[in-house]
Amino acid sequence: MTGADGSAARLWELPIETGEAPENGATFDAIVVGGGPGGSSAAGYLAMAGKKVLLIEKDVWPRDKVCGDAVGGKSLGHVAALGVKADLEASPHFRVTGIVFSSPKGNRVRVPLPEEAVERLEAGYALPRAQFDALLFDRCQGMVREAGGSILQGGDVRSILFDDGNGGEDPGEGSGDARHASGVVVRIGGRKGEEFTFYTKELVGAAGYRCPVAKSVVESSYNEPMVDRDHYCGGYREYWRNVKDCGTNTGDIEIHFVDSVIPGYFWLFPVSEDVVNVGIGMVMSLMDKQKKKLKALQADVIANHPKFKDRFVDAEMIPGSAKGWQLPFGSPRKKSSKQPRRSSMNGVRLVGDAASLVDPFSGEGVGNALVTGEIAARHIVEQKTPLDYQDEVWSVLGPELINSYRMQKLSRRSWLLNWFMGKAERKPALQEIMTEMIASKEAQEDLHSPWFMMKTLFF
Repeated sequence: MTGADGSAARLWELPIETGEAPENGATFDAIVVGGGPGGSSAAGYLAMAGKKVLLIEKDVWPRDKVCGDAVGGKSLGHVAALGVKADLEASPHFRVTGIVFSSPKGNRVRVPLPEEAVERLEAGYALPRAQFDALLFDRCQGMVREAGGSILQGGDVRSILFDDGNGGEDPGEGSGDARHASGVVVRIGGRKGEEFTFYTKELVGAAGYRCPVAKSVVESSYNEPMVDRDHYCGGYREYWRNVKDCGTNTGDIEIHFVDSVIPGYFWLFPVSEDVVNVGIGMVMSLMDKQKKKLKALQADVIANHPKFKDRFVDAEMIPGSAKGWQLPFGSPRKKSSKQPRRSSMNGVRLVGDAASLVDPFSGEGVGNALVTGEIAARHIVEQKTPLDYQDEVWSVLGPELINSYRMQKLSRRSWLLNWFMGKAERKPALQEIMTEMIASKEAQEDLHSPWFMMKTLFF
């Protein structure tokens, strides 16, 4: 089979065969809504534990997912555990060996990743999400089917079913503590397709920032807001070829704090030889105040900024690659008792973007999606409570998300960025902190201490 350009098509450019749809009315040990990294990992781990799972993906492969495309060290343990690491390494990708930061004033800091991690292929990768998601989904859907479960591609979840936990009627909106998940209604075959109902007592919501399961928990069951624009980011991405200094398949990813973009940042993430993910991101409430449009900001940086215009002189944007999306940050909310946002209720656990767990500084979400996919699956197998899930997710991810939020707030002021980057040029400890924030390795205990951060900055 060939691709659009006549060359041999690769797995992520082909349909993925997932077998027949289950019978209407079928019951499962768990239903997972969303086939990205969080949903695929949850379904894969559940299948490994012998559970009968229904994995539902709204799109049909091949499909794209807008993202910065970095897969950091935190992700790779799960990639290996799910049996995908060898496939990833055999496919085209960019091996990340360091991170370059620059300040508005022009201070430039290169943070090399640990040599031993790079040598073990455990430092990080960058590759298009269309490619990464297909590799992971294909592996996990196979495990689900081997364990007696089913896969639905093109399944649009129209509603979430609840009862009172004892088989009674749905007690209505705003009654979260009395509700228990009982299934989903899915439309298959497009807008005029047929609706199917599937039943379960364990539901995983993993369908991104618009996840219907998340809406049913946060908005319908508890009357809480899904979107807080102080904690949501707008992102915009394009793929480019022939960008100067980005022509190999090993090297650095780049984060640039540019005057015209602050309070946001501009990135260059190579994803394979001579292809670069070029993007820009900014907190949505700050975008509202400044009335800025990300596409126009990025075009201005590429065309006019003295640090970048020469690098794009001979470059060309890949047609059709310009897309925007939203990133729900995992930064702590002052007014919420559930941090960063409610992510569970009776019979429901939310993972990844659906649980608002994107790193507030780096914008990376794949690692946290994989981590919470595993936690959700384990809690279902061990029959732990919804509160147990909420607590473990925040205990595992909360400290680094809080630190990332501090870094994000620091990055909103040009003079602080210039001062910080100047310090980082001279202080290896700060370079290590920056590595932790952007490379998504397991955070060290020292990084969770405000006193440690203060000593590092000032002494």
